Amino acid sequence: MAAESRGGVVVRGVGMGGTPRPSDRASIRRTNLGLVLRLLRDAGPRSRARIAADTGLPRPTVTNLVAELVELRLVREGDSQREGAVGRPGVSVEIDGRSICGLGLEINADYISAVAQSLRGDRVFERRIPLDVRAAGPEAVLDMTAELIRGADAAVAAAGARLVGAGLGAPGHVDIITGHVRYAPNIGWRDVSALDGLRGRLGRAAPVLHLENDAKLGAVAEYVIASAAGIHDLISVTGDLGVGGGIISGGRLMRGARGFAGEIGHMQLAPGGRLCNCGRRGCWETMVGLGALLRHAADPGDPVHDASLDVASRLAELRGRAEAGDTRTLAALDHIADGLCLGIALLADVLNPRAVVLGGYFPVFADQLLDRVREGVARRVMAPDAGGCEILPSSLGLAAVARGGAQLALDSVYEDPSAAVV
Repeated sequence: MAAESRGGVVVRGVGMGGTPRPSDRASIRRTNLGLVLRLLRDAGPRSRARIAADTGLPRPTVTNLVAELVELRLVREGDSQREGAVGRPGVSVEIDGRSICGLGLEINADYISAVAQSLRGDRVFERRIPLDVRAAGPEAVLDMTAELIRGADAAVAAAGARLVGAGLGAPGHVDIITGHVRYAPNIGWRDVSALDGLRGRLGRAAPVLHLENDAKLGAVAEYVIASAAGIHDLISVTGDLGVGGGIISGGRLMRGARGFAGEIGHMQLAPGGRLCNCGRRGCWETMVGLGALLRHAADPGDPVHDASLDVASRLAELRGRAEAGDTRTLAALDHIADGLCLGIALLADVLNPRAVVLGGYFPVFADQLLDRVREGVARRVMAPDAGGCEILPSSLGLAAVARGGAQLALDSVYEDPSAAVV
């Protein structure tokens, strides 16, 4: 399939050379249904005439496709839109999909969380459970994650919808084919069969499950927002106990040769520095991860170090101290800002992103961090004007990974809309 740009919208064209065999017609129709649905997701509501112009499909074909998607309750008619100065306004078509939800899950060092959202992005269920994941161990964590799935499934059913799947985000190296968390030093997991463990606990009630690195899912969620502003090359930098990265290039998630692209938290920016959980010294996450902030901002006995407390409340406490002018907290944030400048400038020099989105705990302290980071990155990057790179705070807070997991779960709907509705 070749990419076409029509009317300022980049879409995937459909190759239809020759006369298709009957078995091919169904495949072409599935592809075209997904093409229209993705266009409405990525570019927003538009009339049938504009859908035809943007996709290059004949208008009668678009009319039939939209009718089928309406019948499947995946799209609905919205307001009238006038395409030009004359003529009747066209009726817009927009994503509906309220009867279908994807579930996103995150296993974090400090909590486990879940978000269920509909195809149009409405949140039906959201919960975060404070937990010291390393101390709890894999079996207890999977027990609690299975309970989250059961709770989300019940909430979705009560809303008159159903789950089409669940995407689980876990830190470290994950095998998306086998469903194993291969090595996650920040939570102490090695070769944990996460998906099989959940399937065994849920039995026949288990939804279709997917596993992905947490930072990559965060990048997917950030890209859904950034793409609406015309940003198609970005790096998502997530600040948790560790530091994760997800790279979007040309609108596509960059995985690398074996899926390990984005391990930015373990760039050794201070060789001989503090010992990292990975066993090396001076990794970036030892300089700017949440552990670094807490270490600089408070003594070990301070409640902000208590992993049994909700991380959002601990961050709010630190933000309150910063806003009150507490010198130790402000000095800690200055230290984090300097470390962020060093790593982001390196990434900007190598990858030249249009934006770097700061997620995790970083946006909580946007007022104290952003100006200093922007100035420091602009000063360090070789290209003029930082190569056009903006430093932006995430608007998703701690829900980014779970939101990305829900998007991953909903991918099957875009791949084959007719099969997703049963």
